[in-house]
Amino acid sequence: MLDVPSYLARINYSGSTAPTIETLRAVHRAHLLTVPFENLDIELARKIVLEEDVIVRKVVELRRGGFCYELNGAFAALLRALGYRVTLLSARVPREGGGEGPEFDHLTLRIDLDQPWLADVGFGELFLEPLRMQAGLEQQDPAGVFRLVQLGERFQLEKAVAEGEWKRQYSFGLRPRRLEEFAGMCHYHQTSPESHFTQNRICTCARPDGRITLSGMKLILTRNGHREERVLGSEEDWADILAEQFGIHL
Repeated sequence: MLDVPSYLARINYSGSTAPTIETLRAVHRAHLLTVPFENLDIELARKIVLEEDVIVRKVVELRRGGFCYELNGAFAALLRALGYRVTLLSARVPREGGGEGPEFDHLTLRIDLDQPWLADVGFGELFLEPLRMQAGLEQQDPAGVFRLVQLGERFQLEKAVAEGEWKRQYSFGLRPRRLEEFAGMCHYHQTSPESHFTQNRICTCARPDGRITLSGMKLILTRNGHREERVLGSEEDWADILAEQFGIHL
């Protein structure tokens, strides 16, 4: 049984736990501001296992982050324990050369209240608060403007990048999925040389005024739209920032 107080303490949340949209917005934002998106276990050759108790323990007790399957899998468990109706959805992420990845490329969440909402704490840089699952509606978020475009039986999530210009984030269908269905792509992303997760280590977390990211040996700070980068001089510097800024001790 999930230890709700411990999970809420992990994300520094002490507000209402009633299963409302206000609570959903608050815990979603709190999760993104405290639990980093990171793939550090892959470089360490630590197998990522998609079992709910394992990923919850990693986030809550070990005070780690993870990638989409772990973060959204754990967050789904928390929301269910709070009384929300949660559906796991399979998403496909655009590829640089065109087209999309296969099904189960990404795990995102549908939350049903008086209307359906899209929640996602496992994509890295995305929206801070859940979006209405309503096609064509431009939605203002602290992280930018987003919209859902309906493509047949699928939805495509897009973010505004310039006046009249939108960038695809991912597409998803509405068929309910089980966590174990993502195991094959989870294995691929942590083992295949073609996966971007095996090509570069990353740890990134939202901040109230921007984002902090460790990408390889590069530290990237974004504050109020201003971006700063610096290359770290040693693995010791990298480990120090990982501990000081993300609370992770490998």
